[in-house]
Amino acid sequence: MNKKDIIEGLAEIIGRESILADEQTVLEASKDYIGFRIFERADGKFFVPRAACVVKPQNTEQVSSILRFLNDNGVDTVPRTGGSSVTLGVEPVEGGVILDGSSMNGILDIDETDMTVTVRCGTPLEYLENTLNEKGYSTGHFPQSLPMAQIGGLVATRSIGQFSTLYGGIEDLVVGLEAVLADGEIIRIKNVPRRSCGPDLRHLFIGSEGTLGFITEVTLKIFKYRPEERWMRAYAVRDMKAGLEMLREIMADGYKPAVVRLHDSAEVNLVLGLSDIVPEGNAILLFIADGPRALAQATGEGIEGYAKKYGALDLGDKPVLSWLKTRNDVCYEMDKGKYYAMGAIADTCEISAEWSQIGDIYDAVTSRLMSELDFMVYAGGHSSHSYMQGTNIYFTFAFMEEHGAEAAREDYMRVIGIILEETLRRGGSIAHHHGSGKYRTQWMPQEHGSSYPLLYKLKDALDPGHILNKGVLLVEKE
Repeated sequence: MNKKDIIEGLAEIIGRESILADEQTVLEASKDYIGFRIFERADGKFFVPRAACVVKPQNTEQVSSILRFLNDNGVDTVPRTGGSSVTLGVEPVEGGVILDGSSMNGILDIDETDMTVTVRCGTPLEYLENTLNEKGYSTGHFPQSLPMAQIGGLVATRSIGQFSTLYGGIEDLVVGLEAVLADGEIIRIKNVPRRSCGPDLRHLFIGSEGTLGFITEVTLKIFKYRPEERWMRAYAVRDMKAGLEMLREIMADGYKPAVVRLHDSAEVNLVLGLSDIVPEGNAILLFIADGPRALAQATGEGIEGYAKKYGALDLGDKPVLSWLKTRNDVCYEMDKGKYYAMGAIADTCEISAEWSQIGDIYDAVTSRLMSELDFMVYAGGHSSHSYMQGTNIYFTFAFMEEHGAEAAREDYMRVIGIILEETLRRGGSIAHHHGSGKYRTQWMPQEHGSSYPLLYKLKDALDPGHILNKGVLLVEKE
């Protein structure tokens, strides 16, 4: 179906004013913040496929009608809300449509008895959090993308927040939701605290990255908001493996601090800028205990005991306060191309694994990156989300791009390849919280193993025309 026919068909459904087809708008809606794309844009290059248009529905019924039309005509469709993707997850298919739910915003209900909030998919998380705070509540969800993110995208990418060790990831916060399938069918999963009536159907859409349906409405848990009752402390520890072992023991013994972060010595110097207070070569641990005062203090006292056992140096609360103040600053700098002026590409890649393997993954990745790739400037990482069974590593890296924007993607994927190879070799997961996007798809068969065919069966059942977010999660069959 050509661009003109797509636009004319959509205009009959939603009105011409809700369809945007000028090049600048289409490119802006296609924007992804993965490192090599930022570098390309700074160089004046736009290598992304061109969508036919962006369509902005106002309600669920319009989403249904739009998807029915697109499905009937076999038009590739990319669902989008906040647009903070760093995985190529919202880049369109050439000639397809970007279905943008950002106009579907607003809080529908705050239920202080059932402790839930119901919102439309395009509701900005920052607005939701500020509104709840004024009433004495919080979502408990604080991703680094908070100033940019919208609820539909957070659910679709299986997002996690910086306070996740206590509050959980988005999958723990979703109570119920509404979504629209590719053929326009509207699905609603009701709000209940738990039920035993077959598989949890919410999880067909949580983390599906728009491949199985378009999320239109979400009900989330809310929590009492008590920032003044937090316990906070930072500690220096001799190295990354010592810090990981301390974290493992804290989690295995049942403590649940809201924030549990371990940054290696490279990040102490280059990311946090704390080399003046952290002994050379040491890593740093950041903790926040949240909740009622008695619980927060008890958790803090427990952590103090582990710090003494492991000989960690108490650095007070100033490093934590500094992190709290600056933790979302990257959202205001993401597309400024500040590294381009130095000829460098800088980015992150987050993985997870069990405690028995995570330290070896960290060592193998950082060693290989610095020894095998002569263009590397630095490779480091931090653990930011811990569980009783394991933790994540958020690798951070920078490398010099000496061959221009045309080589940026290839060189970037050489870095990513090493990270994902070493993770898979030791049984870890190649994506912890940003979603898989398009750049990890080639590794999906290894990630899922014998369960991978189930994703194709779900796709065939819920989107038999395969119009939704092509190239994400599923390797396209010949």
